[in-house]
Amino acid sequence: MVLRWVDERLGAASWARSGLRKIFPDHWTFLLGEVALFCLVILVATGVFLTLFYVPDAAHITYQGSYQPLVGHEVSRAYASVLDLSFDVKAGLVMRQVHHWAALIFIAAISVHLMRIFFTGAFRKPREINWLVGIGLLIMALAMGITGYSLPDDLLSGTGLRIIYSVILSIPFIGPYLAFLLFGGEFPTATIISRLFVFHIMLLPALLIGGVLTHLAILWRQTHTQFRRPGATEHNVMGRPFWPSQVFKSTGLMILTAAVIALMSGLVQVNPVWTYGPFEPTTVSAPAQPDWYVGWLEGALRLFPSFEVTLLGITIPSPFIPGILIPGVAFGVMTLWPFIEARITGDHAEHNLLDAPREAPLRTSIGVAGLLFFVTLTIAGGNDVIGLIFDIPVESITGLFRIGIFVIPIVGFGVTYRVCRELQARAAAGPRGRKVKLRRSPAGGFEEVDEA
Repeated sequence: MVLRWVDERLGAASWARSGLRKIFPDHWTFLLGEVALFCLVILVATGVFLTLFYVPDAAHITYQGSYQPLVGHEVSRAYASVLDLSFDVKAGLVMRQVHHWAALIFIAAISVHLMRIFFTGAFRKPREINWLVGIGLLIMALAMGITGYSLPDDLLSGTGLRIIYSVILSIPFIGPYLAFLLFGGEFPTATIISRLFVFHIMLLPALLIGGVLTHLAILWRQTHTQFRRPGATEHNVMGRPFWPSQVFKSTGLMILTAAVIALMSGLVQVNPVWTYGPFEPTTVSAPAQPDWYVGWLEGALRLFPSFEVTLLGITIPSPFIPGILIPGVAFGVMTLWPFIEARITGDHAEHNLLDAPREAPLRTSIGVAGLLFFVTLTIAGGNDVIGLIFDIPVESITGLFRIGIFVIPIVGFGVTYRVCRELQARAAAGPRGRKVKLRRSPAGGFEEVDEA
């Protein structure tokens, strides 16, 4: 009766029937976005639990909790509440770790999902808008990660906040005003924890959830893309219906995602803030590594030479170029790439069939070069850890990475382009092309010979 009453007023039955019959491609790569969505659900659920016990206050108290090495020490109320969560609240530590691991996997899933879209050309017309929404979601996810990482007010996260403050301060003209606005004064301030808390649990989640709903609405409205295979065209979608196949597949993936995160959280320690100690403005932890998703920013800051540029009488501090300009250019190119590629290729047609990476050598090569650029920066962000492990001077490692940041992407571009062209040539030859096999040479190596 209730369903009939609703249907008579909203006409929901026909809409529901149409939605349940919607076809979803059954290729496994289309599940990457769902992994990110399920991680977001876990983040919201565990975040609500953590909010019940966390105290967003930078005021100092004398710690009298269960962690004996810090008893009697001055710590912030925020840091003390995180220690209480870890040692005194039932299931508090595992909830903290589930939340942290889910955040790491969430950003990783978004990144891999975007790479799949990029390398297959799924961003082309008519899906440019959803590409822009996806880039926005990645940026908001990064902001969520940074703000959440900073809330415990431990020495490691405090060091990260110091770096962020310095980078913002380096922006010409508006930097000092912007840093004062965000931090509430000169770093360190008593209000930064409470401000980050508001960003982390209110503003950014609202924007992120709104972006996800927009992304899903556009995805539902547009035709799904699909890989080329017999029967697939630009005007149809081959796969499984939303009900029951896709629903059961997604439900199983959600359970599996939650199980893997729970297993990692129970067995693999992450962010043990008690070993870092409370934040002290005069102390910096070393070696210090942030979470992986901002490691490339750390690497850029470590590799860039410490010199200042003066233009038209205006001095630009050294953190500006690696901390603001390079990320701005990188994300700007990523955001505008659908329009850049359409301008270069002159291709403005609608595309519902995906490319194999080898079918677009230039795009694939640029993507690999960009990926290597970020990976090199991320590894460079651990130059102190590498130096400590291998007993190599940090200066020598930094010098090598300063060369590698230019050489590695260029080599990756050239090798990828050559491989893509070779794969294209072999695909064009088809089954009637030259057939070869490997044969062991008298010298012990291998050589290609024509099949008889």
